[in-house]
Amino acid sequence: MSGAASTGNAANIAAAFEPLSIGEVAQRIVLIRGQRVVLDSDLAAFYGETTKRFNQQVSRNRTRFPEDFMFQLSDEEAAALRLQSATLNGGLKTGRGQHRKYLPYAFTEHGAIMAATLLNSHRATALSIYVVRAFVELRGFLGANKELATKVHALERRVSVHERNIAELADSMAALLATPPPPPKRPIGFIDPEPEDKGKKNSSQAKSKT
Repeated sequence: MSGAASTGNAANIAAAFEPLSIGEVAQRIVLIRGQRVVLDSDLAAFYGETTKRFNQQVSRNRTRFPEDFMFQLSDEEAAALRLQSATLNGGLKTGRGQHRKYLPYAFTEHGAIMAATLLNSHRATALSIYVVRAFVELRGFLGANKELATKVHALERRVSVHERNIAELADSMAALLATPPPPPKRPIGFIDPEPEDKGKKNSSQAKSKT
C-alpha cells in the first residue's frame, strides 16, 4: 500500500471515530516552558484510551520519550493549568483528570506522534494526523500574528514621527502667521509735558527770581 493511500485510509478512520476538527484539537494545545504541548489526558482522549492505560504504555517505553518529547509538570504548572481549564470548561468530555493523584505529563508534537506509534491502534494512527496538523496550523497562525504585530508596531512608530513633525510644522506656521501688536501711535500737535517736568521747571524759575 502506498504512503498516500495509507494517509487517506487513516483520515477516513479518524472521521469515522470522532467528528473532531483541527481547531478542536488546537484548543487543547497549551504553552508550557516555552513549548506547545498536549496534556496526557487530552492526548489519551484523542487516541481513544483512558489516561491511566495511556500513561502505563508510555511508562513501559520511557526511553522513547526524551525531554523534548515529554516532560512531567511541576505542582505550580499543574495548578495554573487547572485554573485555566476551569475558565475554559469545554472540549472533550473526558473528565480531564481533575482529581488526579499524580502530576500530568505534557507531550510535544514529536511526543504525540511517538505515543500514537506506541499504541499502534487504528484510532491513534488516524487521530495523530489531526494532532500534527493542529500543531502545524497553530505555528502558522502564531507566525502570521507575530508578523502582523511587527508591521503594526512599525506603522505606529512612523505615524508617531509624522504626527510630531506635523505638530512642529503647525507651531512654526502659527508663529509666522501670528499678527504682531501695532506700534504705539505718535500724538499729533503740541505735546503737553509730564506733570513732573512742569514741577521741576516752576521750581527752577522761582529760585532764579530770588
